[in-house]
Amino acid sequence: QVRMVESGGGLVQAGDSLRLSCAASGRIFSNYAMGWFRQAPGKDREFVAAVSWGGTTDYADAVKGRFTISRTDNKNTVYLQMNSLKPEDTAVYYCAASLYYGRSWFPRPSAASRYDYWGQGTQVTVSS
Repeated sequence: QVRMVESGGGLVQAGDSLRLSCAASGRIFSNYAMGWFRQAPGKDREFVAAVSWGGTTDYADAVKGRFTISRTDNKNTVYLQMNSLKPEDTAVYYCAASLYYGRSWFPRPSAASRYDYWGQGTQVTVSS
């Protein structure tokens, strides 16, 4: 059975870095695309980044150049390296797995409704 567990969140100052990790079980890394979403207070859940089973990546415009998603198949782990953090990055961050996007990466793997499994979330707070 597929399970997703995020870790690595915390309270940091603007300009700092964090690395989130998502430990996944099951056949996710063979068949699923992996994504990161975030939800800030009072806002809808927002796409952050994704990596396909083949290693293709995609990022939201708001995080391009600052965040990096990576996939470690042999450890069943996906990471989100977050640099130059801003207060606007404050949110609960969720990892998710998509069989749909694992099969078809078009046009972008950004629709939350296409993700099948979700972690519980990890809080990232960036102070001014």
